Amino acid sequence: MDATLRTKDSERQMSPTESTQHVHGVVKNSVLQTLLDYSLWPLIFFGALIPTGVGIAHGHGPLAFNIVFFSLAGLLFVIERLYPHEKSWLHSDGQEIPDLAHTAFTKAVVQLLIVSLTWLGLATVVGGERGAGFWPNEWPMFFQVLLALVVAEFGLYWAHRVAHEWTPLWWFHAVHHSSKKLWFFNTGRFHIVDTLKSVVFSAPLLALAGTPKDVVLWFGAITAYIGFLTHCNIRMKFGVLSYIFNTPALHRWHHSMDLREGNKNYGENLMIWDLVFGTYFDDTKRRPPVEIGIKDAMPKSFFGQLAEPFRWKKFQAAAREGKATKELL
Repeated sequence: MDATLRTKDSERQMSPTESTQHVHGVVKNSVLQTLLDYSLWPLIFFGALIPTGVGIAHGHGPLAFNIVFFSLAGLLFVIERLYPHEKSWLHSDGQEIPDLAHTAFTKAVVQLLIVSLTWLGLATVVGGERGAGFWPNEWPMFFQVLLALVVAEFGLYWAHRVAHEWTPLWWFHAVHHSSKKLWFFNTGRFHIVDTLKSVVFSAPLLALAGTPKDVVLWFGAITAYIGFLTHCNIRMKFGVLSYIFNTPALHRWHHSMDLREGNKNYGENLMIWDLVFGTYFDDTKRRPPVEIGIKDAMPKSFFGQLAEPFRWKKFQAAAREGKATKELL
């Protein structure tokens, strides 16, 4: 008898009302999830900009930036685990210490450089508090920041592109591309030489434009926040935003080992110069590759990665012959 009842229950068809409710429930969940996917990036990005702007307006820009920066890192850490783009990227790749060391070392050197230039008085020569030269101080702050982004982006674009297309610079940039996964924590995984190259390509443009201090603060904050978001492992959708900003979707293609996809999307913050020079790539019909990295060998230690570009050919030859085992640990 029980078996017969179970059979009848399993064969029972949903009534028209139940079927309609089920379909509506699925559609509602799908709509809510799609809304979340499209909302996350702008909510996080502009949510970071608001307190930063308040701090800059009240003369506490650096303090506001640092508070938001570390708060954003904590937020992304949580969201990545709750709503990941790639679940396999949640597993450790054993590179947390080198990633952190690159970030700390690079930021320390850049900050030291900025402090040194300020001490030498060079900061007041270029932009100062109110800007210099032909800088449009009368413009609203929004348009001044937009101008700074476009100007600096030209240098950042070519710094990035040259690092992919000129072999000696690629050896340094390869440290960043050797990551086997993308997440917010390896945003700062750059060889110090690679970072200084980007500064050399972009900072003089802002200086020559006479960019004022607050606009430079805005530019630095936006670059840091977009960098975090670009590398984060969070499920998101972007639509038209990917034609304006460097989004995670675009950057995942940039980390593809297929150079037809990887040698694209060089923009740091904006995609304007990729669109102008024909290096924009986004295939919305496919999912970016989960297996990323480089085909060459890369040491696993921080100091090994610092030394690698200076001995690239020798190290690669040793790795091919199986003689670089200790250096890869």
